[in-house]
Amino acid sequence: MNPPVHNTRVSRAFFALLRRDLLLAFRRRTELLLPVMFLLVVVSLFPLGIGPEPALLGRIAPGVLWIAALLATVISLESLFRSDFEDGTLEQYVISGHPLTVIVLAKILAHWLVAGLPLVLMSPLLAIWMNLPRPSMGVMVASLALATPILSFIGAIGAGLTVSLRRGGQLLSLLVFPLYVPVLIVATGGIMAAADGLPYGAFLGLLTAGLIASLTLAPFAAAAALKISLS
Repeated sequence: MNPPVHNTRVSRAFFALLRRDLLLAFRRRTELLLPVMFLLVVVSLFPLGIGPEPALLGRIAPGVLWIAALLATVISLESLFRSDFEDGTLEQYVISGHPLTVIVLAKILAHWLVAGLPLVLMSPLLAIWMNLPRPSMGVMVASLALATPILSFIGAIGAGLTVSLRRGGQLLSLLVFPLYVPVLIVATGGIMAAADGLPYGAFLGLLTAGLIASLTLAPFAAAAALKISLS
C-alpha cells in the first residue's frame, strides 16, 4: 500500500474514533461529571474536617488537590476499554487492520479530554478554596496539565490488563497506584517549592520528561495488554 495513503487512513481512523468516544461520553453525562463531582466533594470535605485555618489549608493544599485529582482519574479508568470489550468492538479494532497503538492513543486522548482536562480547568478555583499561595497556583495548573495525561497513559496499561476480568476495577487500582506515586511526589514537590519561593523548574522538567516517555511507550504497552486480555 502506498505509505501516504496508509497514513491518511490511519489519521482518519484516529480522529473518527476520538470523535466517537467524545460523543459517547457527552451522551453519558452522569459518567462525564463523576470525576469532577468526586474532586469537588473530596476537596470540600477537608476544610470541614480539619478546620478553616488558612495557614494549615495552604500547607496541605498541594497534597489534597493532587490526591483528589489522582483518585478522580482512577475511578474513570475502568470504563476506558470496558464498553468496547463487552459489545465486541474491541475485537473488531484488533482485526480492522489499523495499528492497535493508534486506536489506544485515540481512546487515551479521549479519556484525558473527558476526565483529565476538567480537573485542570477546575484546579484554580479549588486552589483558592484551599487557600493555596498565589505564587504556586500557576505551578499547580502546570503540574496538572503535564501529569494528568501521564495518569491516563499509565492507567490505560492497567485497564488493558484487567478489561476481561469481572471485577477488574479493584485490581486496576492496585496495579496503577504504585506507578502513580512518583508522579504525585514530583508534582506536589514542585507546588510546595513554588509556595516556599524555591526553584521549581526541575520538577516541571521531570513531569515533561515523564509525559514524553509515557506518550512514547504507553500506547504500545496498553496495546500489548489488550492483546493479552483478548487471547
